[in-house]
Amino acid sequence: MDKVVDSVADAVAGIPDGATLAVGGFGLCGIPSTLIAELARTRASGLRVVSNNCGVDDWGLGLLLRAGRIARMTSSYVGENKEFARQYLSGELEVELTPQGTLAERLRAGGSGIPAFFTPAGVGTQVEEGGLPWLYAADGSVAVASPAKEVREFGGRRYLLEEAITADFALVRAEVADRHGNCVFHSAARNFNPLAAMAGRTTLVEAERIVEAGELAPDAVHLPGVYVDRIVAADPTDKRIERRTVRPALQEA
Repeated sequence: MDKVVDSVADAVAGIPDGATLAVGGFGLCGIPSTLIAELARTRASGLRVVSNNCGVDDWGLGLLLRAGRIARMTSSYVGENKEFARQYLSGELEVELTPQGTLAERLRAGGSGIPAFFTPAGVGTQVEEGGLPWLYAADGSVAVASPAKEVREFGGRRYLLEEAITADFALVRAEVADRHGNCVFHSAARNFNPLAAMAGRTTLVEAERIVEAGELAPDAVHLPGVYVDRIVAADPTDKRIERRTVRPALQEA
């Protein structure tokens, strides 16, 4: 089945208000920037986004955030976005912070049909005990707090129960995809992308290069096409560096 669509607008068509989105990427590495930018041009709002972070103020998911289109974020790191902090602290944005490995496993479990799992991450902290502020009221009080988690012992060690995550749509960026949806990711840009793809009921992939079915060696495929519903071409130069760091120039002796 050929899953390539004609335009980015066709790829994001049908994403409604209040949809849950699983979005790949880590910082600005491997983010589906083409799909996000097109979604920002639509009217979809009240979005509930699951992603490691929320981009930066003027790029990636930060575009949707700045436009007030995201109602809730489930993330593990949010430190590069001033608007994120402002909306969260003013009660405009609900935020569920979760340990990074737990977030990855919740997405993988959702895509694998596993409803929940036990993990040692967060034992003995507010992740276990509850009370983390998810949503602030306008007066600065906590309107919604995280619940306490179920704890069980295995082999004399305590573990927390974490629920899997599934999403209405997944937005993913691949280096190469064939027309059947089989995907290859480039190095660290793989990050959360396969996990987000697995967790989405409808998965949208932007690929820097689209090839014919059969051109990818089976052992090279990182994400099988069974998880993918729509594919669109992405601009391979459509990338940014989140934080440029250079060393001082060497002084001549």
